[in-house]
Amino acid sequence: MDTPLYEQLYMHIVHEIHEGKLKSGDRVSSEKELAEQFGVSRITSKKALEKLAEAGVIKRIQGKGSFVADVHPSNLEFMRQLEERPAPLIHAQDRPLIGLIIPGFSDEYGLKLLQAMEKRSAQHQCDLLIKRTGGSKEEEEHAIQLFVNLGIKGLIVTPVHGTHYNAELIRLVLGKFPVVLVDRYLKGIPVCSVYTDNRKAAQDLTLHLIDKGHQNIAYLSPPVENTSALEDRLLGYQLAFTLEGLKLNQDYCLTNITGTRTGSWAEDSAILKNFLEQNIDVKAFVASEYSVATMLAQVVDALGKKADTYDIVCFDSLNDYLGKPIFTHIQQDEERMGEEAVDLLISQLYGEAVPEQRIIEHNMIIKEQ
Repeated sequence: MDTPLYEQLYMHIVHEIHEGKLKSGDRVSSEKELAEQFGVSRITSKKALEKLAEAGVIKRIQGKGSFVADVHPSNLEFMRQLEERPAPLIHAQDRPLIGLIIPGFSDEYGLKLLQAMEKRSAQHQCDLLIKRTGGSKEEEEHAIQLFVNLGIKGLIVTPVHGTHYNAELIRLVLGKFPVVLVDRYLKGIPVCSVYTDNRKAAQDLTLHLIDKGHQNIAYLSPPVENTSALEDRLLGYQLAFTLEGLKLNQDYCLTNITGTRTGSWAEDSAILKNFLEQNIDVKAFVASEYSVATMLAQVVDALGKKADTYDIVCFDSLNDYLGKPIFTHIQQDEERMGEEAVDLLISQLYGEAVPEQRIIEHNMIIKEQ
């Protein structure tokens, strides 16, 4: 891995002291001045000054700035050892490449996440490369290989849905390559992941319907196997019944909705039409995804039923033309998820330890009646 930019700044200041250009008590350039001088971010210059202070090379005085510390023999030896290492020049064009691999993005989910990542990457003086996989494991493997061959320094991934982990991704993780997962995690695999507490979120949605008087509540989802977000949402739905002391009818759990993966809704529409006709007591639904909720609403309309006949809740809903939510839904904090993912990846590039889990708070948006 190339020398991090903050370490290059660090070495530059050590060199200035060693050459006598900066002496004990002299003021060192501020974070802002260093950032402008070398074309790096304030985050980078701040980290360089913090590391110098930790090493005892400079003293940072709040409200006044940073100053060269008294040169004790221990510091002289420390700086002599550092001077034995080459101090590469810093150039604005030395911006590391990082990659983002994501199944796709849309207005209801993913667009804000992407925008936040692009903005945060620029703040870190990194360039973000993006590859959409369309939910294909083969495309995901190809994207990983492509990005590694292009020389990326770190990778952010939203893994595709599926029953098997991607071997290329596992190889990177086990090889200690900087990786952050977004929106889901891999069970049993030690990799930094940023995601919503999907279990709690689905539980909140289900409890909302129970509080409205519903007891016969169905759950709609694509196949959940080995997709942590979907597994946790199903579990949250089930736990809500346990908390309320209600009996859960497993026949109300439909986890075979495949239209979001295949793009064909004909079979799903038939399944839902049959379910509605066979289970007339079910008047409430928890949909694991917005597209599933909209498909259900279309089936309800096709059956000639009024829209308010059923209570439908979901994740990541859009608003109508008046700016009001179409469904009561869980609103994930995409902006913070994106920022955290980039920050945690950059920390890995600096060689810092990062947590395996970073859970981002969610909100429940209630549709007005």
